Amino acid sequence: MVQKEQRAGGVSSISDMTVGAEASRARSAGELHVLATTDLHCNLLSHDYYANRPDPAIGLSRVATLIAEARAQAAARGAASILVDNGDGFQGAPLGDVLPQAAGPHPLVRAFQVLQYDAAGLGNHDFDIGLDALAAVTADMPCPVLCSNLRAAQPGLPLPFAPSAVLERQVPGCPGLPPVRIGLLSVLPPQTLSWCRQALQGQLQAAGIVEAAAEQAGQLKAQGCDLVLALAHTGLAPAGGDRSENALDALAALPGIDALVGGHTHLTLPHPDHPFSKPVVMPGAHGSHLGVIRLALEHAPGGWQMAGGSASLRPVSQPGAAGTATPLAKEDPVLVQALAEDHSRTLKRMQEPAGSSPVAMHSYFTFFAPDRGLALTASAQAAAARVLLRGSAGEDLPLLSAAAPGKFGGRSGPQSYTDIAAGDLCARNIADLQVFPNELRVVQVTGAQLQDWLEMSAGLFNRIEPGSSGRRLSDPQRAGHNFDVIFGLSYQIDVTQPPRFSASGDLLSPAAQRVKELRWQGRPVDPGQRFAVAVNSYRVSGGGRFRMLEEARELPLPPLRIRQGIRDYIAGRLPPEPLAEAPYPWQLAPVPGTSAVAVTGPGAAEHLQELPAGLATPRGFDSAGFWELELQL
Repeated sequence: MVQKEQRAGGVSSISDMTVGAEASRARSAGELHVLATTDLHCNLLSHDYYANRPDPAIGLSRVATLIAEARAQAAARGAASILVDNGDGFQGAPLGDVLPQAAGPHPLVRAFQVLQYDAAGLGNHDFDIGLDALAAVTADMPCPVLCSNLRAAQPGLPLPFAPSAVLERQVPGCPGLPPVRIGLLSVLPPQTLSWCRQALQGQLQAAGIVEAAAEQAGQLKAQGCDLVLALAHTGLAPAGGDRSENALDALAALPGIDALVGGHTHLTLPHPDHPFSKPVVMPGAHGSHLGVIRLALEHAPGGWQMAGGSASLRPVSQPGAAGTATPLAKEDPVLVQALAEDHSRTLKRMQEPAGSSPVAMHSYFTFFAPDRGLALTASAQAAAARVLLRGSAGEDLPLLSAAAPGKFGGRSGPQSYTDIAAGDLCARNIADLQVFPNELRVVQVTGAQLQDWLEMSAGLFNRIEPGSSGRRLSDPQRAGHNFDVIFGLSYQIDVTQPPRFSASGDLLSPAAQRVKELRWQGRPVDPGQRFAVAVNSYRVSGGGRFRMLEEARELPLPPLRIRQGIRDYIAGRLPPEPLAEAPYPWQLAPVPGTSAVAVTGPGAAEHLQELPAGLATPRGFDSAGFWELELQL
């Protein structure tokens, strides 16, 4: 059933899915409450470091208030409680980019110490920094750090995580009974080894999510655990999606697992459109929600047994007028104080000068109009690549540059767009262009691979019927960070055609061709023509499942962070880039008499004059706070 709950500090819509006996019993012999966070990406405070302003929609500091409330509610019900995290917490926001000389534990570890977490699973992004760095930052963790489906490739290699953990908790409402034994396992996408192959250097091996979880759950039950909780850094597989990466449904079907915390895809679960047969939560991302699982327990001669349960979400904010967020939970002052030095150090670092820009850069129109920030990133990549390729076999190849938006709204909300004013730039603006610390790569591809690369990117769009109106332009199930724009080419995208590839890179329609008029220097691209393409390490490592790149040859380069390349380019330490003078590479193919709805952030209103007259008509705000524009195709 779906319920509305009230709590102190405001009214929030809490999706509460109840399964099993708890729906019909007024009181069980005992209860265990599981409190969960996931995909924090080091958004520990309610502050947007890119825009340098408070953001009431994010932050573990606000979730901390909900944690305290939930713990008090559990105690009042005579229930035991545990607090867990489901990975991808160490980086993704400037607060996580810890300086080497910074004293004390990593800010995430400091926060977990303050809030007294009981267990933490790892996510794929936690391995971006490599095993040695991960071991260093987790050394001070106040709780077990878990990963069940990665293991050492060579015997004797010390790992900074365990395959499982067992917690014992006395149920306060059941004095005289033995503690409940809770087994915890943690799984993540096995593709992590590909995505992080440069950092991991072959040190780990991966097992499949479902097979590893089934094995670990069986072992935990054999060890006498009464319950098994899966910290599952995996999501729901969309239609045509890859279930080896997103396997939450398959995990929930395993008989040895009693409850699950999902993650990775930044969704909010439970949701009435996707019921489960057991309690499952996925508490959004960036500290947007606290997940709460309530497990009803019965004690029999054989030990504790689960007698039902429920799953619910508690948001830190709710959408307000004009895309703003109204806070529902205050920041916890103890956690804010504990992170005060980290916060101050980050603010100072984000103000370091980084050159200037004669034009404003934003991503509000990135899916249907030129994006100057994307163009700057592509130019910086190409300029750096030209220097690094000198004297190599790739120097004589035509050089292109692929870039994708990092902030495009989506599941991160209507405030999550790049927005940089013209004038002096600082480090926070560079981070706004490159949220993750990706490195520069160069791959050699053919014209045929370029065509498929762009077709994969064009899968972002819904199919729009000629003569129609009102359909959303982009598919919310396709990630915006997989919309690569390749600079140095010219092409159109025809959204009246079906997509050629699924989100996981599977060929859906061999005859489909959305990318039209693909040209280089005014001439049609030949399928056998060879190019060098500057691109980020995420894409080359398999991120986004661009399978046509699996056969591409990577050209050797010394390591260079793209953020540093952008700074060098802006400062004039790299030569002027010819791609910067070329027209923007793509546009939507005209479809007369047809319109579609694009969603963007409320900040787009300040830039509407950049669009051609008559292209976009404002429609107002949707229920999530996004600004809707009707586009004439």
